[in-house]
This record gives sequence, C-alpha cells and structure tokens, in this order.
Amino acid sequence: MADRGAGGVRVVLVDDHPVVRAGLRALVDGQGGIEVVGEAHDLASAQRVVTAERPDVVLMDLNLGEGPGGVEVTARLRALPDAPNVLVLTTYDTEADVLRALDAGAVGYLLKDAPAEQLFAGIRATARGETVLAPSVAARLVRRAASPGPVVTEREVEVLELLATGLGNRELARELLVSEATVKSHLAHIYTKLGVDTRAGAVAAAIERRIIRPGG
Repeated sequence: MADRGAGGVRVVLVDDHPVVRAGLRALVDGQGGIEVVGEAHDLASAQRVVTAERPDVVLMDLNLGEGPGGVEVTARLRALPDAPNVLVLTTYDTEADVLRALDAGAVGYLLKDAPAEQLFAGIRATARGETVLAPSVAARLVRRAASPGPVVTEREVEVLELLATGLGNRELARELLVSEATVKSHLAHIYTKLGVDTRAGAVAAAIERRIIRPGG
C-alpha cells in the first residue's frame, strides 16, 4: 500500500491535452517534494498508470474529450484498491460540475487560473486527505447551503442541461427515460425555483447563476 503523506507527494496528471499536461508537469514537478510519476488522457490510461504507480494524488481535468469525463474517471479511480485522492483542476466552476465531482469522490476542486502556490498547497493538502476548494467554489457551496429558497435538484440540473441544447418535451422525455407529463412537472418546478416562466428564461437564469455551463 502506498504510504500516503510520507515523504514526497506522488502525482498523476489526467488531461486530454498533451500541451496542458506538459505545462503542468513543468510547473509542479519537483516543487516542495511533489513528484509527477505519470500522465493519462482518458479512463483506460488513467486506470493503467494509477494501478502501476499508486500515486498519492491524481490531478483531474473534467473535460476529457470523447469517452468518459473526469467525473466518471474520478469515481472509477476512487473504486480501485489503495485509491488515490483526487484533486479536480478545471476551467469549469458551475454548481453542477462541482457537486458531481465531489459526489464522485474528489477531495478538492481548483480552477486552472489558480495561482501556482495555491495549486502546490492544494496538492499537498489533497495528499493528506484534506478538502481543497477554490474560493469561488467554496463561496458557491456556502450560498447553496445557506439559500432560504428551494434548491435545484440534481435531476432538475440534468433537465436544464438538456434544455440548453434545445430539446423539446418529447426529446427530453426520451433522453430522461420518463413520460412527457413528468418532463412538464420538472419544468414547472424549475420555473418556480428560478422565478421564470419560459424555457429560454430557465436556461438563461441557470447560466447566470452558474448552475449549468453555457450551451449545456
């Protein structure tokens, strides 16, 4: 079993862009005992390198191109024996992305515009199993927890993301594997929670409040 937190921190980078991985390796490798021991670009390569190297921390992007995204890869890695701690490093900071990543087992969530020292400290804290959140992400979660109004559910977020792609009720029902009546019920609840009365208004409000990404 890897000795978590003893000596240097062993890190694996998971990002589908080789240039990004090279930049991250150049930035963090050798910084205060941090050692990059492997790189991966998708689920299969991530499982291989994590199984072989048994890192303390996986630095995970959310958008991995074709195939499973970073949330699913995080969940799969966390299910491995002697699972590494996962620190998400991404450009996305919507409520949906953050909650899904944390639900999948990520210990922390930082943004790619974070200062270098914040990233180094975040990697070390993640190796110790401590929660690491970008300030904007932490503030969003606090606002969500303290919100006096009704909170949009995970299912409603899914509906909003599909709405943002322009699907009608029939297509929504097909994608969600529910009836059109259930879709209409979801929409009614969403409209009430967001204080809108149209599909376009719901999508605009969800994007403005950073519940979903622009374009779904």
